Amino acid sequence: MKRSLLTIVALIAGLAAASAQSYPSRPITLIVPFPAGGPTDSLARIAGERMRTSLGQPVIVENVAGAGGSMGVTRLMRSTPDGHVIAIGQLTSFVLSGAVYNVPYDLLRDFEPIALLTIAPQWLIARADLPANNLKELVAWLKANPTKGTLGTIGTGSPSHVFAVQFQNQSGTKLQVVPYRGGGPALTDVMGGQIDLSMLEASNTLSAYRAGKIKALAVLEKTRWSAAPEVPTADESGITGLVMPFWHGLWAPKGTPSDVIAKLNAAVVETLKDPAVMQRLSGMGQQIPSADQQTPAAFAAFHRAELEKWVPVVKAANIKAE
Repeated sequence: MKRSLLTIVALIAGLAAASAQSYPSRPITLIVPFPAGGPTDSLARIAGERMRTSLGQPVIVENVAGAGGSMGVTRLMRSTPDGHVIAIGQLTSFVLSGAVYNVPYDLLRDFEPIALLTIAPQWLIARADLPANNLKELVAWLKANPTKGTLGTIGTGSPSHVFAVQFQNQSGTKLQVVPYRGGGPALTDVMGGQIDLSMLEASNTLSAYRAGKIKALAVLEKTRWSAAPEVPTADESGITGLVMPFWHGLWAPKGTPSDVIAKLNAAVVETLKDPAVMQRLSGMGQQIPSADQQTPAAFAAFHRAELEKWVPVVKAANIKAE
């Protein structure tokens, strides 16, 4: 009996090893939980194109948009855990949407982290003629004008919406939240003076800032942004906790073999070292995380910390899908 059991165990181990060695045996599907043409889609295509070289198989992008990215995440959760279906995710789809929508998965238990891909700074911008020039002056202006301040967000449960909630909580101020369908329209209305504020990716608004069409009041990072080092962080401006980078990472379904995860992670690491990829990502305003942040374990810890920070904010504000 013992010999039979040992034989079975050895056979299973051998099959698992053979499976890992032969992976990938066919093209890999990379789910993008947002429409084609957006920054997450562009990043997926850049990474997938280079990962093909490392993995020896095509990486085919599949856009599964809807419900703040949760439809694409659901598609990943229901996929066979063999590494042939993975997904790119970010702050919206793998943190905020899980609290805003009624989803059939647990973001920590139902997925295997592969790697953190990129981090992009976000900042609080204001119309050019707003009397405030920094966060301290903004808080003073909002308290003196408690019913006037407006902040454009990119929909219910978006990072900008959650930021608006957290900012009001931290500063003791009140804002009128104005939802938009994208960052472009929100930026246009800030530049036009139709709204006072918005919180957007810094790289997407840098040219408008340099042209003097908007003000940048604070970077939502732990350190200042190298592209605009004169703009202080929120912490430096006296409001702690407003650190909200916009990041992207890769996940696989729960149960994907560890050797397969290791191969996918190695492909990501090689991709992020490629000079051509680095140049393209830099042009998009994306920052590549340090090597110690690129491991599956480091990404898992990073993801957990983001959930622990932002999900309570969403729930306390009772932010629900419309």
